[in-house]
Amino acid sequence: MSSRMVCVADFEEYANEKLARTYKEYFSSGADQCQTLKENAEAFKRLRIRPRFLRDVSCRDLSTTLLGEKVDFPVGVSSTALQGLAWPDGDICTARAAAQLHSCMIVSTYANNSVEEISAASPGGLKWFQLYIMPDRPFTQRLVRRAEAAGYKALVVTVDLPVVGKRYPDLKNRFHLPPHLSVPNLQGLQSSASQSNDERNYGSGASPEDPALCWKDIDWLSSITNLPIILKGILTAEDAGIALDHPGVKGILVSNHGGRQLDGVPATIKVLPEIVAAVGERLEVYLDGGVRTGTDVLKALALGARAVFVARPAIWGLAYNGEDGVAEVLKILRNELDLAMALSGCRCLAEIKHPLVVGEEYYSKL
Repeated sequence: MSSRMVCVADFEEYANEKLARTYKEYFSSGADQCQTLKENAEAFKRLRIRPRFLRDVSCRDLSTTLLGEKVDFPVGVSSTALQGLAWPDGDICTARAAAQLHSCMIVSTYANNSVEEISAASPGGLKWFQLYIMPDRPFTQRLVRRAEAAGYKALVVTVDLPVVGKRYPDLKNRFHLPPHLSVPNLQGLQSSASQSNDERNYGSGASPEDPALCWKDIDWLSSITNLPIILKGILTAEDAGIALDHPGVKGILVSNHGGRQLDGVPATIKVLPEIVAAVGERLEVYLDGGVRTGTDVLKALALGARAVFVARPAIWGLAYNGEDGVAEVLKILRNELDLAMALSGCRCLAEIKHPLVVGEEYYSKL
């Protein structure tokens, strides 16, 4: 690890200096006033850890399983579009780093490398595929078949994008995909003729949105694949409860799209407990949004997440040093989690339980 890069914030600072302004703002921006974007990280800071001592933490185990697949620690890489803006073959580099650390990567539909290229470049690594159920159902089905054939272990369906959120920097910068990059997973998909280039702020010329998307489409997806389905973007106990009635759904990724869709929704760590309570042991629950430190990971696990996923930190690692940079970011989070477990009296993930974490109001009542 570089002597100057000791925490995730160091990688953020470096990336903000290195990346071209348009690309930096594409990755860093949130929707509208960025209220949710800021709250994702700030909400973690308002949680307090109640450490336990004299528990012999000389041996610690950070490993777990995700839908039956073993990972060495409960931090993966969430789906992030257009990683080639941060580093050449960015998606491949991220996949290799995740495989190197025996973690999980969620590969974006909007990757700048194809599902096949990413899989071939990171053999043995656990990969899930992030999927938009697009209005062109035959195209969506072909994309599912490609992910299956390439060895992906789950489909992570983004549900919080019936329409694309409004991000001021992308509009001001007239963000578009540079000519040296493409989105090969969407080759052959036609964009909606009713959309302007400004509205297609994913930069590929094709839009994933489908305002008509509903629960019957989740059942349709279940009918065409045997891969487990994870719903990405669920933020309420009500929707989590409905998910239980759809057998193909095996997990929920609590996410607000990094604060990039509807501004003013709560931080993911705030809604995590209600979703965990709604599904009990019937679904695995994960979280992304605002995770920047090992203590953030510890707090999310204590409130019921099986694992967390990070997006922007991986981009910052890419911008710093490609595959090695992403690996450094993941190592920092792994080591910080290990330290937090030792200092709070937890020898394994099963010992990270709800009483370990409380809100600030807990101490104000004492």
